Amino acid sequence: MARTPQVGEPAPDFELPGTDGPFKLSEHRGERVVLLFYPGDGTLVCTRQFCSYRDRAGDLAALGATVVGISSQDMASHESFAAKHGLNVPLLSDPDGAVAKAYSAYAQRLGMTKRSVVVVDEQGVVAHRHDHLLGLDYQSVDDLRRALAALPDGSAG
Repeated sequence: MARTPQVGEPAPDFELPGTDGPFKLSEHRGERVVLLFYPGDGTLVCTRQFCSYRDRAGDLAALGATVVGISSQDMASHESFAAKHGLNVPLLSDPDGAVAKAYSAYAQRLGMTKRSVVVVDEQGVVAHRHDHLLGLDYQSVDDLRRALAALPDGSAG
């Protein structure tokens, strides 16, 4: 079964609380947005992933995109995870998995968010997605840069 939304389809709008305050996707029209769905705060791979972004903060900022992490943990968990590791990517709380489900980034059998990357372009359309089969790896800053560089140069009208 194909993941939805697929590239070229509108990205479902959502609003979630986050470590940098509420985040509403539609308020970021005119920007590229990278949605990093991940299984859990403090897990081995997720910690490596978000610490790698912290360690390359300049390169991450140079992507020219708004980058957010999304998982089902509550805000207290996200705030603790971010503080413990000095993370620079805002973490959004999706406790019922509704946003992960809307983006086919939810493992129903496991009852958790799966590792996926969805890039939403300036017009609110899915421009790129990468679904990790096992979730044992992640998209590096270089992977994200390559994905963004491969997109057409779009600008909000």
